[in-house]
Amino acid sequence: MKHTALVLCSAAVLALTGCQTMPTGGNSSFTFDPPVQSPQNPSNVQLKLSTGAQRLYVVEGDRVLLATPVSVGKASSPTPHGNYRIYSKTANRRRVSSPGAGYPMTYWMEFKPAYGLHWGFVKAQPSTHGCVRMPLKAAQKTFSLVRSGTPINISPSQPWDSTVGKSLPRIDDSHLPDPPMSYMLSPQVFADARQGKMWRF
Repeated sequence: MKHTALVLCSAAVLALTGCQTMPTGGNSSFTFDPPVQSPQNPSNVQLKLSTGAQRLYVVEGDRVLLATPVSVGKASSPTPHGNYRIYSKTANRRRVSSPGAGYPMTYWMEFKPAYGLHWGFVKAQPSTHGCVRMPLKAAQKTFSLVRSGTPINISPSQPWDSTVGKSLPRIDDSHLPDPPMSYMLSPQVFADARQGKMWRF
């Protein structure tokens, strides 16, 4: 099963309604590098997650600082809707439970026990156990914008789905090979992530 360990990491929530109207192509979560704007007041930054469009928006008021495709939870293991706050950030986190213990969950941002946003292989359809998987550079940039206490709203849709969200590329890592587990369990995976890369991608 493709990227089983990541699927097991209680990953993330968005359903696939908006993706059908987006451009297709050979985009992967390793080539996607979203533009980012600096907030005027970092304490006003908020996260808005659309489970219906599988889109995450980092916003300050009505201004979108960063927007990215994500993967969210399957129907059987949905990402929880509601209002939360990021209360734990760990750049070099690994899965602690089995199966999949030790697998990297880089740029972890937790909003509910066992639920967080983090790097992971992004699929075109909801594919996680509740967490939110993000492209590598998007996770890195979001991690730098988010503080402990940053609010996150998780809803079936967000106001930007029909504008900013619709212009984002369709990302599907399903065709990518699994990196060797020896690499994924090594310290090198975190060193590479800091450089915005991983293995041979």
